[in-house]
Amino acid sequence: MTSIKDVAKAAGVSTATVSRVLANNAPIKTETRKRVLEAVAQLNYRPNLIARSLRAQKSAKIGLVVSDIRNPFFTAIGRAVEDASYEQGYSVLMCNTDENPEKEELYLNLLHDENAAGVIFSPTQQFSLASSTYKTKMPFVIIDRAVESKETDMVLLDNISAAYDLTVHLLENGYRKLAGLFGDVSTTGQERSRGFHKALKDYQLNPVAAYFVSPRIQQGYDATLSLLNGPDHPDAILTSNSLLTAGALQALRDKKVSIPNEMALAGFDETTWGELVDPPITVMAQPTEEIGRTATELLFQRIREPSRSPKTIILNGTLMVRGSSAKR
Repeated sequence: MTSIKDVAKAAGVSTATVSRVLANNAPIKTETRKRVLEAVAQLNYRPNLIARSLRAQKSAKIGLVVSDIRNPFFTAIGRAVEDASYEQGYSVLMCNTDENPEKEELYLNLLHDENAAGVIFSPTQQFSLASSTYKTKMPFVIIDRAVESKETDMVLLDNISAAYDLTVHLLENGYRKLAGLFGDVSTTGQERSRGFHKALKDYQLNPVAAYFVSPRIQQGYDATLSLLNGPDHPDAILTSNSLLTAGALQALRDKKVSIPNEMALAGFDETTWGELVDPPITVMAQPTEEIGRTATELLFQRIREPSRSPKTIILNGTLMVRGSSAKR
């Protein structure tokens, strides 16, 4: 088995230099770094992660704690985090909270007990930075859902602007009787509701309805049926996540409502199925690759520099216009 000494000999440097290059935690000359990485590739060297963990008293693992792994948004985030972590020699432990604060606390404590190097996570509404887990100072990066603190790194979407732009798209395409379905478990749904209402107000309109429901397929289905059975039918539905979109789509199909002729549909988050249905679904796509990689980079920066100032990075969505919201 190739050792770090073999790599150092091939590159003409010390074993300490090889370690610094692989850990990426110290300034190294570009030429030296190149020689070391070429030697690593040629010799097919694999660092001893267990030995590294024992020396650092931290495992070469990070935690990713999400609210619902069935949500394609979090699946895509997980892939991006795993890719970025693998490049740094780390593996990822994924935990699913089901929006349950007790499960969230259990997994955060578990990751702490496992000496995880840090955690990227989407918190439940009940999460508090004053919790015992956070007080341990385990490195955190919050994604997707803002928390009221200037003490932690966050990577977020500009939800208000994204929902505003998606609503304006429907309005500019001739829809006037809009209804919104928003997740009720986090700040994300609240912010997207604010963008929705702001756009309608700017057009001097009121929503037909705005429901806050659990962000799952069945709740999206039930809420859409309620809209269809109500006295004032909308001519367009906006949803705040892909699971609600799927539920709304299924309800419209079951009731044989023609999309977009009788009712338009637009939602958040790109999915593998959104372009395959007829008509394909208009969405506000979140930059999941950028969110995952940025959060991972921030976490590794925090691990290397525990005292650096926290950063909040706000990203923008991309409107993907498709047939489900065609002009009237």
